[in-house]
Amino acid sequence: MACRTGPESPDPMIDYFALALGHGLMAIALLRLVLKQGLDADPLIGELGEKANARRKAASAAGRSAARRSRSAEPEGPGD
Repeated sequence: MACRTGPESPDPMIDYFALALGHGLMAIALLRLVLKQGLDADPLIGELGEKANARRKAASAAGRSAARRSRSAEPEGPGD
């Protein structure tokens, strides 16, 4: 007896149900991931941005002047 597949066989209903169930569960998982609040928040990116801004500020003319003023305002030691 040969195994038949096609529209006349009663077995495709199980296959369609399994296919729909698997895809439905993957869609639910994807939806839950997309709607998650903390997905877009990365603390490392914030730290890198702050460091870049500090370097940019220190490299500007005003930043260099402020650093120079703070170094000249420091008291000199007894051996200097």
